[in-house]
Amino acid sequence: MGNIRPTYIKRVAIELVERFPDRFTADFDHNKKAVDELAEIQGKAMRNRIAGYVTRYRLQQDVV
Repeated sequence: MGNIRPTYIKRVAIELVERFPDRFTADFDHNKKAVDELAEIQGKAMRNRIAGYVTRYRLQQDVV
């Protein structure tokens, strides 16, 4: 079984990928820096969760 992420993490991550598709890759560290630059996130843990979902979202897009 996988992790269940709250809807707001998914919503923010998907919106960022749709608005800035060229800024995100399949690399978590790169995505973490990009999320930090592009969004006003309140804490490191929230930034990391969003960047993690962006990474998995991009990997799913590359497979399909």
